[in-house]
Amino acid sequence: MRIHKEGYKIIAVSFIIIGFIIGLICFFNGNTLTSIISSCAGIVIFLFITSFFRSPNRKTNLDADSVLASADGTIVIIDEVYEGEYLKEKCIQVSIFMSIFNVHVNWFPISGIVEYFKYHPGKYLVAWHPKSSEKNERTTIVVRHESGHKVLFRQIAGYVARRIVCYAKVGNQVEQGAQTGFIKFGSRIDLFLPLGSEILVEKGDKVKGKQTIIAELPKSRI
Repeated sequence: MRIHKEGYKIIAVSFIIIGFIIGLICFFNGNTLTSIISSCAGIVIFLFITSFFRSPNRKTNLDADSVLASADGTIVIIDEVYEGEYLKEKCIQVSIFMSIFNVHVNWFPISGIVEYFKYHPGKYLVAWHPKSSEKNERTTIVVRHESGHKVLFRQIAGYVARRIVCYAKVGNQVEQGAQTGFIKFGSRIDLFLPLGSEILVEKGDKVKGKQTIIAELPKSRI
């Protein structure tokens, strides 16, 4: 299992803290049932933390006109909404909820030029809360596709997630399936697609990042 670079520090610190606590318990209790249970619990917790930062080596299902899932998780919203931060127009919102058991790496859903990026500090409402995309800590990224269409997507921190990492930079050419960043300990990804996009998923569907096709973009607007 590959470990993502964003997890190195947390995993190392967790190992030291858990090891120290287990050491103290064993020192004061000796080879007792309490020590054995504590040791087993510490190992399970450490493995659980490590699993958050797994980074699968996946082949990208490249398709120039398709929008790929930006994260692993469950489709929780498909709706026509007004996007008011940057696009200033009606879009189709598709949201992917990432549980603590999902892979937490995020990927670019399309290839193109990063036209906009902004980090928003905020609250930590549960990720499925309707206001989480407006109130929570989040990043907003807009990629302009070669067809002229723009896809906006957000990394949104949840109740447990307290740290978003994003590698997007305005002006960069990005490739579909390349890493966008990482959300530590679960959250949500919102995709805002042009009206006329053919949505290929339904609410409740399980999707896999950089492999599941979320939608087909409309014909070129150039």
